[in-house]
Amino acid sequence: MVALAMQQELGWSKSDLYGALTLGLLISAVLTFPVGVAIDRGYGRSVMSAASGATALLMVFWSYAHSLTAFYILAAGIGALQAAILYEPAFAVLARRVGPLNSRAGITSITLWGGFASTVFIPFEQFLLDGWGWRASLWALAAVNLACAFGYLYFVRPQLDVVHTSQASAKAANNARDKTIVHEALRGPVFWLLLIALTIYAAMMSTFTFHMYPLLQEKDITTNEVVQIIAIIGPSQVLGRLLVSRFAPSLSMRVLGSVLVGTFPFVFSLLLTDSESFWLLASVFGVYGLTNGVFTIVRSQVVPEMLSQHAYGALNGLLTIPVTIARAVGPVVAAWLWTIDQSYHIVIEAIVWSSLLLAISFWTADRVSRARARLTSRTSDNP
Repeated sequence: MVALAMQQELGWSKSDLYGALTLGLLISAVLTFPVGVAIDRGYGRSVMSAASGATALLMVFWSYAHSLTAFYILAAGIGALQAAILYEPAFAVLARRVGPLNSRAGITSITLWGGFASTVFIPFEQFLLDGWGWRASLWALAAVNLACAFGYLYFVRPQLDVVHTSQASAKAANNARDKTIVHEALRGPVFWLLLIALTIYAAMMSTFTFHMYPLLQEKDITTNEVVQIIAIIGPSQVLGRLLVSRFAPSLSMRVLGSVLVGTFPFVFSLLLTDSESFWLLASVFGVYGLTNGVFTIVRSQVVPEMLSQHAYGALNGLLTIPVTIARAVGPVVAAWLWTIDQSYHIVIEAIVWSSLLLAISFWTADRVSRARARLTSRTSDNP
């Protein structure tokens, strides 16, 4: 929305604007690991509050941008700060507070409220754009980030963390343990299988999110129907998270994830049909929203369930590097595929095949991690 308003005022091309956003995502990917390590070491409060405050400041600077060079510098800075203020760092801070295996309820609540973000902020931003313009709207968004910074300072209390320790020797031992865990994970197949699965998932969802509007327009349905179908996604995500918290609060995330990844190929393959039925398309997008919403919780819990209960921030940060890159690159690759025959059919085919590879990778990671757990159990029982 802001990008469109900037394009109209400044005359920049879409490639100029989205190129800056891609740059920001790529820089964010590089910083996810050091941010995760910092949170593992107890600096979550400082990291998240400082990053939110700095984001507010950069948004104010953004409101004064007139040159493309300045915009790219600001986009790079905001992209870098995203590594410290989005879902992944929040999950890591929570996991440190209550323990990774006890963080599920809190993570579900975070994603549940996060599901309302588009519902609240898209009309809020449109209201600001209509009334004051995009420059003034950035001041309002800066104020939101500043409020978050003060919130982190007040509510994040490292001294209350489950893994908190004030002794230097204990801290050094914990840091050494986490380094060992990360090195062992990198030498094992489970980490790499999960990396493949989560990277494919990110590329698929980013591609679908960025291209769903023109994809539906190719179905020759009305613009009003397109908007109605897309609007189903947000409530479906929230519904999925509510259903999990209400009816499956103790279900293993690896089990739930195995079921979800099996639905993706079926859901996306329905879009390969030539059907223009509103209800079919609405159902597909509803199921997509529900499964995507629940999988956000799943991917936050696969690290403690399949890899380790320690070094959560570092391991999650490593997994997030290719995930963030995939989010940036996926829509660009899809746009290139579309140019082959000027149709989204080939794009959907690519998503379907990718979803099959996602399912195979996740299922294999689950099976290998279970086998490793059984072997470890037998070894501990028979020293």
